[in-house]
Formats: sequence, structure tokens, C-alpha cells
Amino acid sequence: MAESAQGLLQDKVVMITGASSGIGEAAARLFAAQGAAVTVMARREDRLRALADDIGAAGGTVLVAAGDVTSPGDVERAVTATVTAYGRLDAAFNNAGWGSVGTPLHKTDDAVYDQIMDVNVRGVWNCLKQQIPVMLRQKAGSIVNTCSTAGSFATGAIAPYVAAKHAVLGLTRAAAAEYGRRGIRVNALMVGATRTELMEAEIERVPQLEQGAVARAVQQRLADPREVAQAALWLCTEHASFVTGAGVPVDGGCSAV
Repeated sequence: MAESAQGLLQDKVVMITGASSGIGEAAARLFAAQGAAVTVMARREDRLRALADDIGAAGGTVLVAAGDVTSPGDVERAVTATVTAYGRLDAAFNNAGWGSVGTPLHKTDDAVYDQIMDVNVRGVWNCLKQQIPVMLRQKAGSIVNTCSTAGSFATGAIAPYVAAKHAVLGLTRAAAAEYGRRGIRVNALMVGATRTELMEAEIERVPQLEQGAVARAVQQRLADPREVAQAALWLCTEHASFVTGAGVPVDGGCSAV
């Protein structure tokens, strides 16, 4: 009975990026509820502090490491703070991302391209570079990168986002291949349209977006952020011990048809 009462990540240490809203926030709450000590990273420190207060009030353990994943120094500080506080890093959910819809490739500004690539690709790159050395010393670890159905096929998002998410899946597979024999698993979530703050803003800007996203999904709805977080949780546990290098669909079936 005592064993069943423990959380799926009891006494584990997890770093989550993009944790100030949406999937990242849902994951922070869920992982902490499952027994993990959680480091939350995002640019909006006020949001992270409020989240940390909620998690702490519920009996969870959380460390705030405000920063920008596009900054190697910020990511290094977050990982260092985690190891300093808890002595290890068992898992990471590299979830921070940004994108948009509705702009043709030839009309997309170069600055938008740069921002999408920086947040989605360089952000994951920066995290992997800092997280993997810690896990190599431990000879164990699990990393989950938030990808997208746009990492498998063109989805209607702007072209740089599709390209960036293909790159995230490539980084995931490359890292899994390089470090699998050294105890580190690396996977990606191929996430479909999810009712996040960013998605709601895009729907407000392009109202037909929701109808199109719902029509593509077999389940005929958008995901709740917690549903995506549940998939990330599973990949970080020993229940997924033989899963690495995978792009796991969490898309309501839109990649099945």
C-alpha cells in the first residue's frame, strides 16, 4: 500500500521550460503532484512565482529559475541552480516554444523567422547542451522535447514553425542515438492543437483556426494542456524505460488520417 501511494516521480528532480502558462504550467503542477522536485523556467518571473506559491501550498517542491531559453547563460544558470539545490537532474521537459499561423512564406518577415528558430530550435539546443552533461555524470536521465504535428507535416502554421519543429524532432533523434547507451532517453511529443494561452491568442486573431484544428482531429476537439503534460509525465517515468528517439503523437488522432 505504501508503494502505491507514492507519486510516479517520487523524489525525482525535473526541469520544465515554458512553465509560466499552458502545457508547461500544467506539467509543473502535475509533476510536483507526482512527487518530483520541479525547477520551473520561463521569462515571466511573476507568473513563475505565483505558480510556485500554488505548488508549495499544495505540498510540492519547486524552484523558480526565471530566464530565456534562447540565452545559453540563462539555461546554464537554471541547470546549475537545480543541481545546487537538489544534487541531480533526473528529467527535463523542454517545452518552451513559439509560433504563429496565417502568413505565407514569401510574406514572413526575417525577424519572425529568427525568433521562431531561436525559441524552438536554439532553445532546445541550449537545454540539451546543459542537461546532458549532468545526466552523463549520473549515467541516467530522461529528456522530453515539445515538438508538434508540424514536426511531421505541414499543418497550416507558418513555414518557419514547420521547419523549426522538424529540427526539434531531428535533435531529439540525434541525441537519443548518441546517448542511449549511456543511460539517457530522449523523446519528443508531437503535439496537436492545444488550448493554451498562445493558441487562444491566435484563435482570436484568426477565428477560423479553431474550426480547422478541430476538423483535423479524429476526436474533434483541441487538447487540454494537462493531457499533453500527462504524456510528458509518462515519458519521464520508468514506465517508458524502453522508449527513446520517439516522436509520440498527442494530437487527437490528426496524424492517423
